[in-house]
Amino acid sequence: MSESCTHNCETCKVSGCKDRTAQSLEVPANEFSNIKKVIAVVSGKGGVGKSMVTSLLSVLSRRRGNETAIIDADITGPSIPKTFKIDQKALVTEEAIFPVATKTGIEMISINLVLEDETKPVIWRGPILAGTVKQFWSDVMWQDVDIMFVDCPPGTGDVPLTVFQSLPIDGIVVVTSPQDLVSMIVEKAVKMAEMMDVPIIGIVENMSYFVCDKCDEKHYIYGESNIDELANNYGIKHVAKLPMEKKLRELVDAGLIEDFQGQWLDGLMDAIENC
Repeated sequence: MSESCTHNCETCKVSGCKDRTAQSLEVPANEFSNIKKVIAVVSGKGGVGKSMVTSLLSVLSRRRGNETAIIDADITGPSIPKTFKIDQKALVTEEAIFPVATKTGIEMISINLVLEDETKPVIWRGPILAGTVKQFWSDVMWQDVDIMFVDCPPGTGDVPLTVFQSLPIDGIVVVTSPQDLVSMIVEKAVKMAEMMDVPIIGIVENMSYFVCDKCDEKHYIYGESNIDELANNYGIKHVAKLPMEKKLRELVDAGLIEDFQGQWLDGLMDAIENC
């Protein structure tokens, strides 16, 4: 904040002022919503399994007794409903949008749940995409939610920026894969979070290794990464590593992610509950 600040954000022209950003861009939630904690799941690039990690964390949260919700903010590439085998549409009225619940009670909203034809591509410009995410926060009647996960699109563009600025994010989880190029790109996401003053709870390295059925040993298909070193450099305490798991892939494809078994993300989920 500038020493000459007038405390009138409406007339302020200082673009880098965090106080001005927080006061002018954060969107109020629906009046019937009571959301205690919001966690954004981000990635520096696409194809690293960000939506799967969002789904797994949501399942773990629900198993621990938390009222859990998901905003699928990847408007042009929504995949959350398919992961949970959700076919029904969200109820949309003049007063509010009502989320759809999975079989275990995880509530969600996604563009595929409000479009008549989910196969029709969403060809919208950035401001419309960002506005849709805001509506998912303000127009959806979420009621009581202990932990909400926001599945962001990859990169550092309009929609992730909107999520960071418009929603009261309590922390983020960064998803990556072992390749050196991806590790370089994930640093962009980490630095963006730092610039937006959003705490980084942990990093998930997907496709980290493969466990052989015959020898039961770990094989690093892409080579061992430097993810632990990267996390240490940025003071990120929690690193989780997901294997290439055939059963997990089959569950995702079948929409049965709520049936998964595995302890890979338990430590990260502890950190999310305690943040």
